[in-house]
Amino acid sequence: MDDRYGSDVLAAGWRERGAKPVPQVPAEVDLVVEVAADGFCGAVTKVQGGAVELEDRVGRRRLFPLGGGFLIDGAPVRLAAPAASAQGPRRTASGSFAVADQRARTALPSRILVEGRHDAELVEKVWGADLRVEGVVVEYLQGVDLLDELLAAEPPSARRRYGVLVDHLVPGSKESRIAEAVARGPHGRHVRIVGHPFVDVWQCVTPRALGIAAWPEIPRGVDWKTGICRAFGWPHETQADTARAWQHILSKVTTYRDLEPALLGRVEELIDFVTAPTS
Repeated sequence: MDDRYGSDVLAAGWRERGAKPVPQVPAEVDLVVEVAADGFCGAVTKVQGGAVELEDRVGRRRLFPLGGGFLIDGAPVRLAAPAASAQGPRRTASGSFAVADQRARTALPSRILVEGRHDAELVEKVWGADLRVEGVVVEYLQGVDLLDELLAAEPPSARRRYGVLVDHLVPGSKESRIAEAVARGPHGRHVRIVGHPFVDVWQCVTPRALGIAAWPEIPRGVDWKTGICRAFGWPHETQADTARAWQHILSKVTTYRDLEPALLGRVEELIDFVTAPTS
């Protein structure tokens, strides 16, 4: 007669004998899983450093260690890092296909100009890989008011075009008047000025990426960045406080999905303008 308990009750593995194995599933982007411990349900957004990031239907993001403790359709699974080959062609933060083993090109004479350091850092974080492949340098003006001075010192040409990204480019604004004057002037043919409608480039980061419902409304007459820091309860007395606030905001940007469409299209337009073949 068969002994259903086995001949040796002290043999290793007796507890697991007959247990159903838990399947291992690659944590592919957009895979929807549930966390068994607390019921959090979300789609995989990235896998990094032994952890998987999940985003739920309202945009909340949480990190969990890879391994067991997850459910798919109610069944237990173990999440594992996807194999490199299974992930397909790697994409840059801008969504472009990454160019393998591509060295940065020698810089083109053309440039993309932005208003300040924060604008430059945001463009670098999302489009930096693409710009290095194309050989495009991003410089900052410290204000669009200084654009005329730069154009006079280093005039653009068919081979040296300037793409300019400005904040708060809306009808009737100072920025729009400057853009219109440049377009009518002697350099207009070789300069492309575009912009987003927000007061500051900080607002180009989506509220969802920051885990907030919306950016706070700051009253007229209050320094905008100071008002934002105060509204979030962050230190706001010094320039260092503002710098730390921006680094926190910038840290939430990992891909183009974390930026507003009003910025995305304009940066892509400038890249196309400065890299178009010269006739």
